[in-house]
Amino acid sequence: MIKKYLLAVFCAFIPFCALAQDYDGYAPETLLIDVPTANVLDKYQASFLTRTYADGSVMESLDFGVIPQINIGFSLAIYELIGNSDDIKVLDPDFQVKWKIFDGSLYLPAIAIGYDGRRYGYSRSSDEYMDDRKGGYITMTREIFTPGLNASAGMNLSDFDRHDLYFFLGMSWRLSEWVSVVGEWDNINNVRDSRLNLGAHINITPSLTLSGAVRRIGRGDENERMLQLRYVTNF
Repeated sequence: MIKKYLLAVFCAFIPFCALAQDYDGYAPETLLIDVPTANVLDKYQASFLTRTYADGSVMESLDFGVIPQINIGFSLAIYELIGNSDDIKVLDPDFQVKWKIFDGSLYLPAIAIGYDGRRYGYSRSSDEYMDDRKGGYITMTREIFTPGLNASAGMNLSDFDRHDLYFFLGMSWRLSEWVSVVGEWDNINNVRDSRLNLGAHINITPSLTLSGAVRRIGRGDENERMLQLRYVTNF
């Protein structure tokens, strides 16, 4: 009964999106897989992102362009929502914010700073997450070598108490008007804890993107497949 109720909550976003105005043009790539780019939503834009991943978990993220160059949003994940389990768990909500502080120039990349509280890989037995939140970060994005090939790089501080600094690298290559391939090396502090992720974005329409990816490649049983749907709209 609880599962049906939660599914209804997620489905409630569908007519809400249908009534909104379609975005005129391709949506900015604000996130590769886990790596944030320096791109932001325009003012009066909103992004609805639904991700399904390990253990039947589903995360819904909403992001809004509230004022020029600044986005805010929040996320909610439900563990074991998909599948036969009736013992689902609503995880703690998270929030994210991004501020694009520099648009970039002919020689310099665009720069953004932000905070991302989303976490993945929840374990019911230990009540812990496999992946720490991104936390506070700075990211830079620039087109390199050839049109359609964009690189993002930056650093993040996941836990302000531990003061451990992590780095991330990401690439996105638009092969056509409809398809992009992405790759990223995330959570770089030591090789064992870093994550290699590969995926692709398929633009069903300029506003609607379907993405699939494999996370934690080379980590054995920790490998994870994920699928997500993103809709960007104007208000």
